[in-house]
Amino acid sequence: MKILFDQGTPVPLRQHLPEHSVATVYEQGWSDWSNGDLLQAAEEAGYSLFVTTDQNLRYQQNLHERKIAIVVLLSTSWPRIRLHVDDIREIINGMGSGGYIEIPIDAKSA
Repeated sequence: MKILFDQGTPVPLRQHLPEHSVATVYEQGWSDWSNGDLLQAAEEAGYSLFVTTDQNLRYQQNLHERKIAIVVLLSTSWPRIRLHVDDIREIINGMGSGGYIEIPIDAKSA
């Protein structure tokens, strides 16, 4: 699956998704784009999934007509997200076209 990481998504998560092709908004040169333009460009570039930490995305955009699936991580903290990589990978692998899910990131004991 072709995955795009938004700006706040910790890049080290990429290492835990080796079966996918992962790029970042920065790598694509889309850092300054609004969410609407960004999602449109991602769909046109063939991305299937957008991973973000922007909890307001669903309120700012009409997501019902989007083909790209969206995963919202409810934390930007890599140390906390790292404790949930198996759950995140499982959710990502199960996402369908146009899906939307928010993943709570609580402090798990290691």
